[in-house]
Amino acid sequence: MAQTVSETQPAADSPKPEPEPATISGGHLVAKALKAEGVDVIFTLCGGHIIDIYDGCVDEGIAVVDVRHEQVAAHAADGYARVTGKPGCAVVTAGPGTTDAVTGVANAFRAESPMLLIGGQGALNQHKMGSLQDLPHVDMMTPITKFAATVPHTARAADMVSMAFRECYNGAPGPSFLEIPRDILDNSVPVDSATVPEAGHYRASTKSIGDPANVEALADLLVRAEKPVVLLGSQVWTSRGSDAATEFARTLDIPVFMNGSARGTLPPGDPHHFHLSRRYGFNNADLILIVGTPFDFRMGYGRRLPKSATVVQIDMDYRTVGKNRDIDLGLVGDPGAILAAVTQAASGRVRKIDRKAWFAELRAEEDAAYQKRLPRQLSDANPIHPLRLAHEINEFLTEDSIYIGDGGDIVTFSGGVVQPKSPGHWMDPGPLGTLGVGIPFVLAAKYARPDKEVVALFGDGAFSLTGWDFETLVRFKLPFVGVVGNNSSMNQIRYGQEAKYGHDRGRIGNTLGDVKYDEFAKMLGGYGEEVRDPKEIGPAMQRARESGLPSLINVWVDPDAYAPGTMNQTMYK
Repeated sequence: MAQTVSETQPAADSPKPEPEPATISGGHLVAKALKAEGVDVIFTLCGGHIIDIYDGCVDEGIAVVDVRHEQVAAHAADGYARVTGKPGCAVVTAGPGTTDAVTGVANAFRAESPMLLIGGQGALNQHKMGSLQDLPHVDMMTPITKFAATVPHTARAADMVSMAFRECYNGAPGPSFLEIPRDILDNSVPVDSATVPEAGHYRASTKSIGDPANVEALADLLVRAEKPVVLLGSQVWTSRGSDAATEFARTLDIPVFMNGSARGTLPPGDPHHFHLSRRYGFNNADLILIVGTPFDFRMGYGRRLPKSATVVQIDMDYRTVGKNRDIDLGLVGDPGAILAAVTQAASGRVRKIDRKAWFAELRAEEDAAYQKRLPRQLSDANPIHPLRLAHEINEFLTEDSIYIGDGGDIVTFSGGVVQPKSPGHWMDPGPLGTLGVGIPFVLAAKYARPDKEVVALFGDGAFSLTGWDFETLVRFKLPFVGVVGNNSSMNQIRYGQEAKYGHDRGRIGNTLGDVKYDEFAKMLGGYGEEVRDPKEIGPAMQRARESGLPSLINVWVDPDAYAPGTMNQTMYK
């Protein structure tokens, strides 16, 4: 039987089927949110829970740098934030992938470094059923982050990434954590049902100067002070306030000490730059201004500041001001913005300031301390004195060298000698004292700033913790000059054991093998040299520079030399 037209074709006036709405997956929404924040790279170790984020990153033009351990990914995200001023991002899988990253997040938390860790999680429809690698990640991360949450629905994925970044800048910066269940990442939702915050429209400026009356009060104190000093801490660099801090010091004619990431704010040789006379300066100052560093163990919890001095503190975090020690004035806000405002407030009165005698007094103390140390710094002894190694590194640095310190006693030695020549060119773990940040920080610094030379000093114990990611640097063709101060010991701890329990028990649990790290570098495709003669340190580093490869110079140093900072640690008293 023949079919009629009406049986084979729709009637002319029948409505056309509606087109299916465009959809987008959770992983692609995450990538869009990362792009909106300005993230151009994620540091990661792969896992089945998170691969849709990779697919989204490819579409958004975000690089995927894969490492060998999740701790390295988290440290690299921290380091990337320090170098670029943008938040870093690490992406890890669930369970052990997330727990491996905990140390990196904790380090960023104490160092006030803005980064986002994204962790995988089992599917929501398997919640509490015992899915693969299921752990209570949010509960674990909450104490060491500024924000920790689970993404509850695919349509919220981008929105919550933006929320996490916003929380990174709530007060002093810090890390955030998001766990995203596997089905949330893999599922797709209509594009028009997803919330995708627009770049530049979900975060406000944090450049607050606080109470203007306090700015005026500080300007008055500084103009009247006869012997003021200022200590610039890491928040000066975090807030990108280096230029404001420099103008402040030079305009108001104030001696400057620097610690943490603020090193390099003033270059060596600047008449306002002081380093070795800090204790003398604090003990004899009539006004001490502490900018962007807490009264923690590095400051003797504030007890090293005499009661006779007027003490003023500037910090991004209200909770830090006046913590552990009473102060005379506290200002909460952006350190760079506050210093610029104080400079402006005092500008009409600075011509009355005459501190030549105070500068001469401090300079004499500075020079005396330097001359006292100089024989060890230039020592030709064998085994090599760590101060000689630090001296050679300092001589090697250029204006464009980012210096990274990763270790205990050997890096403590370097802290008194190595002087970065520009702002943002010093990197150390920060107050958590985490070993193993060196290779991840190299990875972040060289990836973010390929135009910069990166020079890293490792203790042999510290390098061992994350050193296998030297191969990642080779794989991504990221050259750097690495130096291992090798004494086959965890020497900072060894000193404490000998001081407490005697020489016979000084070698318990802290002695390492005589590892040839130069051969390790060669094995992984890098450049390596061994140095036992102090005169060969500089030439070896120069050859490493010229190799164009990731490098390790294995320098055998005296295991019986201890840094003053090690011997003065309160835990050994």
